[in-house]
Amino acid sequence: MTTAPPLRIAFQGDLGAYSHEACLNARPDADPVPCRTFEDVIDAMHRGAADLAMLPVENTTYGRVADIHRLLPQSGLHIIDEAFVRVRINLMAPRGTTLADVKHVRAHLVLLPQARSFLDAHGITSEAAADSAGAAAELARGDEPGVGALASAVAADIHGLDILARDIEDLQHNTTRFLLMAHKPDTSRRAEEMITTFVFEVRNIPAALYKAMGGFATNGVNMTKLESYMVGGSFTATQFYADIEGHPDDPAVRRALEELEYFTNMVEVLGVYPADPDRHATHR
Repeated sequence: MTTAPPLRIAFQGDLGAYSHEACLNARPDADPVPCRTFEDVIDAMHRGAADLAMLPVENTTYGRVADIHRLLPQSGLHIIDEAFVRVRINLMAPRGTTLADVKHVRAHLVLLPQARSFLDAHGITSEAAADSAGAAAELARGDEPGVGALASAVAADIHGLDILARDIEDLQHNTTRFLLMAHKPDTSRRAEEMITTFVFEVRNIPAALYKAMGGFATNGVNMTKLESYMVGGSFTATQFYADIEGHPDDPAVRRALEELEYFTNMVEVLGVYPADPDRHATHR
């Protein structure tokens, strides 16, 4: 009997990136497929180099991830799950290094300000790198006394580095939400609490958005996310990205979506998936 090959998950970044951590949490038995850009992640799916894609969509500190809302509707992929990763920042260095030895660190530009209090308290200077996990990998390959990296614990484990200080981030709630994408949708009711994600474009008429949202209010459907973004270089063709609680088969959700269609040029469901338990966590 032949054994089926493991699933492959594409993500943006090097091995040990926070996106890689999201993959491990969501599908621990899958093989990771690191990619350079978000576009490369989507391309890996269409080339058959990956079976699933893990893409970050928003962060509690920095808001939505740039370009993701534009890429998702064009990707031809479907959301089948969500995952949340607490951004735990760890200071790591080659084995045998002590915290007192570290005078300089490298990490992604976004990560450095999140550990500013710790770095200032220890007199450690910093330098931006293209990728935090990549900085850890480079540190493991080189011989730079007094230099460390800021990255996930997964990166330290993969690249054989010692963690000298854990959870040094200034904000203890910093969390990134990821979406797990597949070629085919899975709209089955796999949990009691479901999330439906969709994009829509309102008609160019007065109060179109107000009217479009009315169906969700009158039917008691909770909209947890609504963001606008421009498409096609037009100031009038504004699209909206939305998350609502519920399944399209729920009577209230069905009525709300039907009413939405009266005031829109386009409605496209990107995914129907279980709400992750961490969605409602206040401390992670």
